[in-house]
Amino acid sequence: MKLRERELINDKRLGEIIEWLRTKFGNDDFSIEPASSDASFRRYFRVIREDTSWIVMDAPPKEEDVGPFIRVAKLFAEVGINVPRILMEDRERGFLLLDDLGKVSYLEKLSPDQAGGLYADALDSLLKLQLGVDKVDSNLPAYDELLLRQEMGLFQEWFLEKLLCIELPETDQLILDDARTELVSSALEQPSACVHRDYHSRNLMVTENGNPGIIDFQDAVIGPITYDLVSLLRDCYISWPDERIEGWLQSYHQKLINADVTTVPFNQFLYWFDLMGMQRHMKAIGIFSRLKLRDGKEGYLADIPRTLDYVRAICRRREQFSKLGQIIDEQVIPKLRVAIS
Repeated sequence: MKLRERELINDKRLGEIIEWLRTKFGNDDFSIEPASSDASFRRYFRVIREDTSWIVMDAPPKEEDVGPFIRVAKLFAEVGINVPRILMEDRERGFLLLDDLGKVSYLEKLSPDQAGGLYADALDSLLKLQLGVDKVDSNLPAYDELLLRQEMGLFQEWFLEKLLCIELPETDQLILDDARTELVSSALEQPSACVHRDYHSRNLMVTENGNPGIIDFQDAVIGPITYDLVSLLRDCYISWPDERIEGWLQSYHQKLINADVTTVPFNQFLYWFDLMGMQRHMKAIGIFSRLKLRDGKEGYLADIPRTLDYVRAICRRREQFSKLGQIIDEQVIPKLRVAIS
């Protein structure tokens, strides 16, 4: 057993993973180390044997089901998306052995000079996903009104009320409710396609072949055509000037027109994109708050100001959200500064 394994053997599930790998490999000539964790109960370990490495996903069955990951990995691979192959699986215990797509995420490599090429690859893969995965035969769940509203509810429950201790008066509550209704309506009027749901810089890996490698796709649904575009171009972890974002968006919009996915002019497409961004970013802010308060993951607090700035920008750009923007500026921002200080 390697030293790193001895250091972590008090972790019961890690001990089970090591025994599982011993059985599969026929010996213990390998090392294992933490690779990453995410915003769920899943963990990932890197297994190294001679000159080869793999990733083990640890998904505790009481909290996580590996079935969707296995199913969506197959769907994505079939349309030419670079996802990790599943080399071994133990569904009962929630263990998967996967290809290792490397240690370098888009977030680590994105810079003003490199963004153009990296995003070109990411947008090409997204187009394959949206055009290739059949909306009916895939049997993916729908990103419906109920789910959209549940997600936006996280903003009020975990961010406003639990993190900032803000109880909205009735008039302000009506403003927030009206905004959420408009966001849902805009999302549902869009053409639908396969949606990764977390298509951002931490889930895109820089790879030599088939760039990008795509991970964390198990929550895929059929939903609005602009959702993954927002995840990618108005990323919660890195931001770009509006002019550059709109340039990438115009190019992608033209590809969707050429593929007969939509016929709407760019200004309508940008409107959908803006409102979809508000929905996603309200959800993300709620999740970041929950990760801090419920799960003790303090690091996500630092991502809230950038994410909230996206919401504020759309409130300034789109007249119907100006009152919501005023509530955020006057009531939320002062308390957020205190919460993250």
